[in-house]
Amino acid sequence: MSLDIVLAKSAGFCFGVKRATKMAFEAVETHDHLCSLGPIIHSPQVVEMLSDQGVEVFNDVQDIPQGAVIIRSHGVSAEEMSRILDRDLIVVDATCPFVKKAQEDVARLSSEGYSIVIVGELEHPEVQGIVSYADSKRAYVVANVNEVSNLPRMNRIGIVAQTTQSIENLREVVSACLVRCQEIRVYNTICDATLVRQNEASAIARQVDLMLVIGGYNSANTTRLAQICKEIQPETYHIETAGDIDSGWFNGTGKVGITAGASTPRWLIDEVVSRVASYGK
Repeated sequence: MSLDIVLAKSAGFCFGVKRATKMAFEAVETHDHLCSLGPIIHSPQVVEMLSDQGVEVFNDVQDIPQGAVIIRSHGVSAEEMSRILDRDLIVVDATCPFVKKAQEDVARLSSEGYSIVIVGELEHPEVQGIVSYADSKRAYVVANVNEVSNLPRMNRIGIVAQTTQSIENLREVVSACLVRCQEIRVYNTICDATLVRQNEASAIARQVDLMLVIGGYNSANTTRLAQICKEIQPETYHIETAGDIDSGWFNGTGKVGITAGASTPRWLIDEVVSRVASYGK
């Protein structure tokens, strides 16, 4: 069996994740006591590597010992940041600039009197952080257009998106909100890297017999990539490592597409490519 492998050019770390990871490993060298508030990125393998170097993950500011704390790439809530500063902890802020922009846009819209609609996943730490920068009584999270009908009637709506959302989902929500208010203001806070990866993955999925999407199962952008690919190519599999691959998937397969989420390190991608290539020998 001969396998033709098509690897996405943009697969793997985006700018924000690469920046956060670099900051974390550099901070290990410069601080005696270092921890992170939540996992630095949604890659269990990278988090484990940092753990091996003594970086412990805490989920509550109150539990963090004195020393330095890394702010994850997804950012933290305004309340959490305030509590960190109150405790005089040394801050290594690895918040992705795109996430920080979404936080700032929401704070500005809220201060100008807009009710806020955030397109994203309610339980995702990035979204929870973004919500905290708005007036809590006038901030709503919708996952998709179907949830817009649950929103109250509002005069002025300001809309932002979780940085890993698809542009199609944002457009659909904006269109549905147009008929529910008198004024609407939209900030496209989807990061460029997300759009590039989604467009590239869509193009590859259309030309292959099977698609592999590599990344943490807790990674929103990887899950989104897998969903987009599966709508085009039903034989799409979201895997975290090469060990998740089932050789039976490739029976009768001639062309395999491979992409990876923005939190997936290059070495994991290389291992998957190598494993898939071995099935064609």
